[in-house]
Amino acid sequence: MDLPVLAALVILGLVLALPLASPRVEQNLEVFLFIMGLLSVAAAGVASARLAWDAVTHPVPIAVAVLISGLLFQRLRGHVSLALVRLRLMLPLPVVVGVMITTLALASSVITVIIASLVLVELIGAMQFQREDEARIVVIACMAIGLGAALTPIGEPLSTIATGKLNQDFWFLMRLLGPWVMPGIVAMGVWGALQPLRYNSASLAALAGPEETYRDVVVRVLRVYLFVMALVLLGEGFKPVIDRFIVRLDPRLLYWINMVSAILDNATLTAAEVGPKMTTLQVRSVLMGLLISGGMLIPGNIPNIIAAGKLGIRSRTWARVGVPLGLALLVLYYVALFVV
Repeated sequence: MDLPVLAALVILGLVLALPLASPRVEQNLEVFLFIMGLLSVAAAGVASARLAWDAVTHPVPIAVAVLISGLLFQRLRGHVSLALVRLRLMLPLPVVVGVMITTLALASSVITVIIASLVLVELIGAMQFQREDEARIVVIACMAIGLGAALTPIGEPLSTIATGKLNQDFWFLMRLLGPWVMPGIVAMGVWGALQPLRYNSASLAALAGPEETYRDVVVRVLRVYLFVMALVLLGEGFKPVIDRFIVRLDPRLLYWINMVSAILDNATLTAAEVGPKMTTLQVRSVLMGLLISGGMLIPGNIPNIIAAGKLGIRSRTWARVGVPLGLALLVLYYVALFVV
């Protein structure tokens, strides 16, 4: 095994293990990944002016989207809750819940997964369900949001990195994943609408803490920018591993391997696995495995982390809903992708 491949494997191991082992690394994930990205680029010997330009420019669209959506959310958040209250008076509750989940999931590819998650927390607070019921709806909604955000490069870091590494246009992921993701989003909306829901209890939203300020919006934009920049560097540094190992794997194996996304950030795994030499089926298998598995546990995806953190949902509570839901979706999508 040559030195660049060995170095990339060591750095990949650190990237996957240290955020789980060290709370300090987890809290400063963007800085940690940026340092690891620089090390991986140096070890692979791929540093160039073009890579520097890509690292600086690729995060710009999603950072701008997060900024604009965040500022709009700050100004309109009160109107969002009021509109939901009025909608509840006009439509049956199951319809309202189903529409909320489906709409947020589809909108997340435009307003970004971060803002969609914050809107979800706001709407959950306005609905005032019992805590157990709120948690169940949040898990289902976050699964849908995670799927929907992957349809454009500005939806979430995973889609930004995948589009950039494959050198594709803005609508590539819509073409690649849209026919598969859309039915999943609708299914999550219907499943959410079928859940038994009870009013008039202490809401999880009471645990959400103080409202966000404009400073919080700016800090979030900077963190997203650095996070995506780090993933661009990591993706380039991991090319020796991708070319040596990943491109040779069967798409079905790639699909199931990515169940690790339940405990590892799926954007980081995208940077480690996706490359331009992969076939269309391989890319689709990787991304669908990551997107579904990422909804199973809190660390797997950005909306899970935001919603669980804001509402105080514990890991065990999330897993009781997310793991069976994710496993069911994995089996159904496996049949659709590889059997039918």
